[in-house]
Amino acid sequence: MRTQPALLSSSLAGFIILALLCFLFVCLPRDLFGQGWRQADAPRQWSFPRDHGSHPEYRTEWWYFTGNLADNEGKRYGYQLTFFRHGLELEAKNPANPWSVRDVHLAHFAITDVSRGGFHRSDRASRRGPGLAGAGAGAMDVHVLNWSARMKDGRIILAAAHDGMEIDLELAPAKPPILHGRQGLSRKGPLPGQASYYYSFTDLKTRGTLRAPGMKGPVPVTGTSWFDQEFGSNQLSPEQAGWDWFALHLSDGRDLMIYYLRKKDGTFERESSGTLVERNGTSRHLALGDIETDVLSQWRSERTAGRYPAAWRIRVPAAAIDVTVRPLVADQELVTTASTGITYWEGAVDGKGTSRGREVAAEGYVELTGYAGSLGGEILEAVSGFRFQVSGFRKRL
Repeated sequence: MRTQPALLSSSLAGFIILALLCFLFVCLPRDLFGQGWRQADAPRQWSFPRDHGSHPEYRTEWWYFTGNLADNEGKRYGYQLTFFRHGLELEAKNPANPWSVRDVHLAHFAITDVSRGGFHRSDRASRRGPGLAGAGAGAMDVHVLNWSARMKDGRIILAAAHDGMEIDLELAPAKPPILHGRQGLSRKGPLPGQASYYYSFTDLKTRGTLRAPGMKGPVPVTGTSWFDQEFGSNQLSPEQAGWDWFALHLSDGRDLMIYYLRKKDGTFERESSGTLVERNGTSRHLALGDIETDVLSQWRSERTAGRYPAAWRIRVPAAAIDVTVRPLVADQELVTTASTGITYWEGAVDGKGTSRGREVAAEGYVELTGYAGSLGGEILEAVSGFRFQVSGFRKRL
């Protein structure tokens, strides 16, 4: 599916350049465009549902939904819907003017149609404007044009539609919010501030409707979703090339999150880690040394020439977990030309193995970045070349 850019005001000349770089700014030193953003540098006192909302004192934030679904005929689907907020200024130049830019809002949307072997994607970017996009504080309420995620009465309502793709889903938490790292402080590098505040709903019972291109109309679906929210101001280091992230549901009720931060020298950042969530909602932190992962095969994209891992054996010996997972569709690569400007693979997977000595099935999502273009320090030179254009854009608003 060809990505279509969102319709933007003609006064936003230069905005596309900025939007293409926004997601990458997570990797950059905090003083590139000015200081003052709060840093994720100490354990946080969480308060829900307030913390489901926006945290505008931090520069970058995202709300990330993925899910594995099936219709009444047993046909399987996957979906991803993600919202990003990236701060350009601590304060808008003219807060009373809805066109005055403080944040840029970006979104990615994808559907995997397993039975047809199809993968469909779209992305968009906007600013707040009068109702164009936003991220509310105090409660989950994010949207970019007609894509939205809102919490109501403890349930999350997702809605998105574009060019034959459509979801209308209700997500109900079966487990409490899970804090990753140390009280939600998730380390991403060795230096102060190279971290995010990170929590998840790992088990969201999901129902609603879904439509993929080629289908006559939406079909009822049910399944399980996963939600991540992260916010911070200076997460990755220039030495890091990308990351591999796993979010897996095991059929015995256990959930497993793992992220590997890959360095350019081929090693893993020692802050790479994971979280194991038990059926009853209790969780424990997993250090890098607690996890063993073997890549079993690779897939090469004809579109970008990126070469991605394509099957994994994952072991957590201390938890007696040993599972192998593979993509449900080989090509689940996103090329985000209308928003963040990065290329990555994110897709539905399934597999099987053992947990506590018993056979289990596994399903979930895997995200792979930095295999078709870098997220690291060599973008600094390219960004520097746009600084004057970005500066002029900001002055006009």
